[in-house]
Amino acid sequence: GPLVESGGASVESGGSLTLSCTYTPSRYCMGWFRQAPGADRVEGVAGLDSDGTTSYADSVKGRFTISQDNAKSTLYLQMNSLKPEDTGRYICAAGGFYTGGVYHCKYNRREHFGTWGQGTQVTVLS
Repeated sequence: GPLVESGGASVESGGSLTLSCTYTPSRYCMGWFRQAPGADRVEGVAGLDSDGTTSYADSVKGRFTISQDNAKSTLYLQMNSLKPEDTGRYICAAGGFYTGGVYHCKYNRREHFGTWGQGTQVTVLS
């Protein structure tokens, strides 16, 4: 598919991990969501507008950083100080609504995203 995640692993609590998502080159807004084990819904984690504006869930602020390398067509999620509650399938998404020359999205608005990856599993061991 157009979005392919990688980098998921099992890691000790307090550890760090960086997820990657390769995408078809575009100017869209990008984001990361996660689905906890047994959960019906996905939870928004971080969003990145096409002008570089970021948004984060309160639960990950100060610990996670979303970024992208357009030359490599790769989106990243740097995760530090991982906690067991961060366990889940992390899914990359692309989309956004276009206004003022920028594709905007908000990390917790699923409707802002139209293209989704398959996800990569992160397990944080307590």
